Amino acid sequence: MTASPQTSPVQGLHHVTVMASDPQRNIDFYSRVLGQRLVKVTVNFDDPGTYHLYYGDLTGQPGTVMTHFPWPGAQRGVRGNGEVVATAYSAPATSVDYWQERLTAQGMKVQAGRRFGHPTLTFDDPDGTWVELVFEDGAPVEVWPASPVPAEHALRGFHSVTAWVERTQGVRELLVGQLGFTEVGQEPDPHGTRTRFQGSGDGPDGSGVGLFVDVVERPGAARGSFGAGSIHHVALRTRDDAEQAAYLAQLTAAGHAPTPVQDRQYFHSIYFREHSGVLFEIATDAPGFPDDEPVSELGRHLKLPAWYEARRPTIEAHLPRIVSPEYGVTLGTRDLGTGPQATAQTAASSDIQVLTAGRPPQQARVATVLLHGRGGTAQDILGLEGQLNLSAFAYLAPQAPGNSWYPQSFLAPLEQNQPELDTALATIDAVLEELQAQGIPPQNVVLAGFSQGACLALEYAGRDRKLGGVVALSGALITLDHTGDLGGLPVYMGVAPDDAHIPLQRFEASADHLRARGAAVEARVFPGLGHAINTQELDAMRTLMQNVAAHLDSARE
Repeated sequence: MTASPQTSPVQGLHHVTVMASDPQRNIDFYSRVLGQRLVKVTVNFDDPGTYHLYYGDLTGQPGTVMTHFPWPGAQRGVRGNGEVVATAYSAPATSVDYWQERLTAQGMKVQAGRRFGHPTLTFDDPDGTWVELVFEDGAPVEVWPASPVPAEHALRGFHSVTAWVERTQGVRELLVGQLGFTEVGQEPDPHGTRTRFQGSGDGPDGSGVGLFVDVVERPGAARGSFGAGSIHHVALRTRDDAEQAAYLAQLTAAGHAPTPVQDRQYFHSIYFREHSGVLFEIATDAPGFPDDEPVSELGRHLKLPAWYEARRPTIEAHLPRIVSPEYGVTLGTRDLGTGPQATAQTAASSDIQVLTAGRPPQQARVATVLLHGRGGTAQDILGLEGQLNLSAFAYLAPQAPGNSWYPQSFLAPLEQNQPELDTALATIDAVLEELQAQGIPPQNVVLAGFSQGACLALEYAGRDRKLGGVVALSGALITLDHTGDLGGLPVYMGVAPDDAHIPLQRFEASADHLRARGAAVEARVFPGLGHAINTQELDAMRTLMQNVAAHLDSARE
């Protein structure tokens, strides 16, 4: 199978998104050293206090665009299985010596090699991201006239990305079976076995920019650890919204749990995680980067989506000052290094095991604490991070002793679940205290849980603990006798009408109790849900979390 009858084969790469640290250093490297145009300066739509920087050819056409979220002071990531580890640009076949000399003159350590018959150079960007040049000419792009790299040596957009995985077969089934890629070769690699997959291209002969996804199989190797220099996701290219909608339906049917369509201003996106852990996006070609400013002005202004324009003064006040050297334009107002610096601290109790994902807590302003269900694990529920795909958040998942927060049903007399229940509530206190020490107060934290963890989350909030929001997936309140004004606390609750563990009457009574105390409760009943989580619930959870993040800057005014 190459693609379903309803979908055209994916053309290739659209863009690659990476976590960086210092934004100015990032600009200097990609524009001054690699000669890429800074085509757009905007913000992370999930965290408007962070830049989103886009580099590409003259207009930022799909297949040329490298994007970065720079989080000042972020710790380095560690490469490993379950992620894309390198991005390769296509370069003129005759430019090997030019680039070797140019990079070496910048003090960079460059490793020469060959891949599928073509010379390559591999080096680190300032945050340790592997960047590669493949010298095979490649399809032409629109050269940026102001580039410091002569036109005859200019990079020609992407050639490929490289992912490290435990097994290649799962990615093969996705790329070939679902997205219409073709498997075109295999060869030994220093890190394992490399398999190459090729997109359909946008030319009549199958040519195009960014055609290849390489997968290196590394059985038994360690997984990656996300941080500065880590590639967050790779976006694949599709022509328009109709094709994207067809892929959304197809991927959902295949069990890949894609997100709903996200409006990224310059393209529309869906995200999904391949079973090996690699996060993919499918992005549309349109509307493109010149949609809101002329080609001659690209990268010269801070562009905000319409829903953030009213907050522009506050957003600009919190963004670091950056300079685009080609234009001499200064954006942002805050000097780096002048604000308080968070320091890493150990958990409040050495008996608490807490797993983390997403943004490191010391670099985040908002967090989600995830509570697993009875018999589940912190690792299980931490998997929601990939499905939610909100990069502004730190995710923390404490592990319950024996995989259970308390011994009996949540409907049992309270004393039958003591002292374990009090210990579980104290665990949440300890995690929140640690987040507070990292600069994330409780009002910037969403507490979420599934099943027993959902009941625990609601109970914690019901005892008038201050939080940014609560998500209860198949849960209800343990007790209904607490008092106190909850002050508009956002709460999402979802359940099946016939859930064997959560009686519908208790679910509805819990929602009514919280509303009566001033919480803003969205309670939804899903026939056929069973004791599980569906995409509508993830959408509601994502919306609640986005609202908490969006309120941070306005609260500072």
